[in-house]
Formats: sequence, structure tokens, C-alpha cells
Amino acid sequence: MKFFDAHNHLQDDRFGGRQMELLAECERAGVARMVVNGACEADWPQVRSLARSHPLVLPSFGYHPWHLHERTPDWQHNLGKFLDEIPSAVGEIGLDRWKPDLNYDGQEEVFLAQLGIAVERDLPVSIHCLQAWGRLHKLLRDNPRPARGFVLHSFGGPVEMIQVFAKLGAYFSFPGYFLHERKLRQRETFKQVPPSRLLIETDAPDQPLPAEKNRHPLTDAGGQPLNHPANLIAVYDGLADFLGEKIGSLVDRVEENFQRVFAGL
Repeated sequence: MKFFDAHNHLQDDRFGGRQMELLAECERAGVARMVVNGACEADWPQVRSLARSHPLVLPSFGYHPWHLHERTPDWQHNLGKFLDEIPSAVGEIGLDRWKPDLNYDGQEEVFLAQLGIAVERDLPVSIHCLQAWGRLHKLLRDNPRPARGFVLHSFGGPVEMIQVFAKLGAYFSFPGYFLHERKLRQRETFKQVPPSRLLIETDAPDQPLPAEKNRHPLTDAGGQPLNHPANLIAVYDGLADFLGEKIGSLVDRVEENFQRVFAGL
């Protein structure tokens, strides 16, 4: 069986330069492809390097709303250069009204600029959204969207918005963090996701699984726990169990969805 990670951050410095080791473990575990999302100009070169070094890595370049204050005057030009250099997606981009002390000013402008770049190039886009679902829907509804669709990473929005977003071209990505007992509402929401729009992710090194489901314990240099990208298989198993679906059926369905939205990359 082949497993596909729709969203992680393998370039993260917390991995301490162990990326090739982690990729080897992922390959042994059955991971076939992973979308590695850049968050700002500073880490785009690392994402590109990983993609050039290993065929598992599908690179994605974008400005995360948490890093907008870091962008240079030439950020859009620089984003275009990275997208020109290697087959890639756009992301992680998005809107965030949850993070304390994060300025919302400018988030929509930068989001729409990156969405437009994805539309012009017909590239998939990975979207982060926290406590801004209404605004995200309006912006997506009122502006051009990539013909191949877009990914709502770690979708935690209201169940009532699933069909609304699906009509606009959304895919909904399930993270292992939602396997925690306290995340029942989020798990139940995924029962309403159309079968043809379901994706699965790790968001490694973040969003760790419950301890009893963590098959690949990992820590940073200071001993803080990290989510290993090879835990992807445990995410599949946990979601299949919750949905009452055979793992083989879920694997086949997610592969078909992943290959559709990321076709040619």
C-alpha cells in the first residue's frame, strides 16, 4: 500500500538536520509522496533542496500568515522564481484570527496575491485557516480559484461549511492530532467529507498523535517531542478505524484524491 502525506514541514529546523534519515524511515514505512510546505522566503531554499534530494518530496512554496512580517518587497517575484525552478504547489498560505497578537492587517491581501499566482499557473494551493472561515469562504467564492482545486489543511471548520467549500473545489485534509479523544467533534466532521475530497496529513513536526498511536517517537535536540512524518501510516489506521472502513479501501481512495489534485507535480 502507498501512503500520501498532503501536508508537512520536513524542512523545519527542529528536525536538526536529520531529514534524510527521516525520509528513509518514511520510505520503509510505505510513504509514497509528501507535500513539504514552505512558510516564508527563509525556508523556501530548504524545501527546494529536499525536493531535489529525494523523490518523495513534493515541494510547496508560500507565505504562512504567521510569517507575513518577514516578507521582503520582492517576495512575489521570489515566489515566482521558486515555482519556476521546480514542479511545485503553492502553500502554506491562509488566514488566522486565532494566534494571539497576530496582526490580521494584510493577511487577506497576501492570501489573494498567492491564490492568484496559483490560478495563473494552475497549481494546487494548501490553505491554513483558524477562526476566519467566513472570510475565507467569501474570498474563495468571490475570486478565481485553481481549476484543480485547493487543500484545506487540517480542516477544523464547521461541519455546515463542508459542502459549501466542496462546491468551490476544496479537499479536506485530516491530521493525526484529531485522533486525540478530545477532538471528537473534528473527527465527526470528517464523516461528512465527500469521499472524493478526503486527504490525510501529518503536519510534522507539529500536531502529534496520541501517545498510544505514536509509532515513531522523536524529539528535538532539547528533548521536546516532535511528530515524525512516518507516523502517517498510524493516521491512516486511526481514521480508517474511526470511519469503520477497511484500511485498503481508504488507502486507495486517498491516493486517487491526492493524485488528482497534485497531478503532474
